[in-house]
Amino acid sequence: MITLFSYPQMWGLLDNNPYGLKVHAFLRLVNLNYQTHYTIDTEQAPRRKLPYLIDEHKKIGDSNYIIDYLTTKYQLKIDSDLSPSQRIFELLIKRTLEEHLYWVMSYSRWQDAENFPLFREQFLKGYPKATSEDLERFQEANIQKYYAQGIGRYEPFEVYQAGIKDLEMISTLLEKKEFMFGSNPHGIDACIYGFLANIYYFQIDTPLRKFVLESKNLPQYCERFHQHIQAV
Repeated sequence: MITLFSYPQMWGLLDNNPYGLKVHAFLRLVNLNYQTHYTIDTEQAPRRKLPYLIDEHKKIGDSNYIIDYLTTKYQLKIDSDLSPSQRIFELLIKRTLEEHLYWVMSYSRWQDAENFPLFREQFLKGYPKATSEDLERFQEANIQKYYAQGIGRYEPFEVYQAGIKDLEMISTLLEKKEFMFGSNPHGIDACIYGFLANIYYFQIDTPLRKFVLESKNLPQYCERFHQHIQAV
């Protein structure tokens, strides 16, 4: 049995972290049976990061490595119809979300003084094993990461504007399509959903969520994909 170790649920999502939610969504898209172990402990995780997966005593970390491993081992065909240019397109979207938008999302929860108390409250409600001290410790560590990465050196308005540009790009690329590459979801949709859902369904009124709510297609995309993985 495949076991996925991921951060806890929040506001109806299978994981309150976009990388973990991406893996949950992918597993459901390809109809692989798995069980979930919710945790905030990263001591046993590869590179000490969540999510990670154990399959037949093999431990795999990093959401992209997990998906590559599952695709190879179980001979999954979900992306077999993609053209070379679509695969490059997929990589560019992933890099935008995972290497840029992620930092803005994380900043909005942990460093924005208006949002952190609500985020902390909801996190503790969804995962009672955690303590306020745990969350305060995580906040301090994350703020140090933001400064080292660079995002923590900008004004909040500048940080959010950078994230909104990423969301504008996703909205433009999706246009009126059901999913990124047409009427059927692919692996890239699991990634997009992991990020958008962690903005759209979170009841924290950040500029990112305001943009998503006011866009013409992102709420519909989130709802459509959310319902799709609930049904499979």
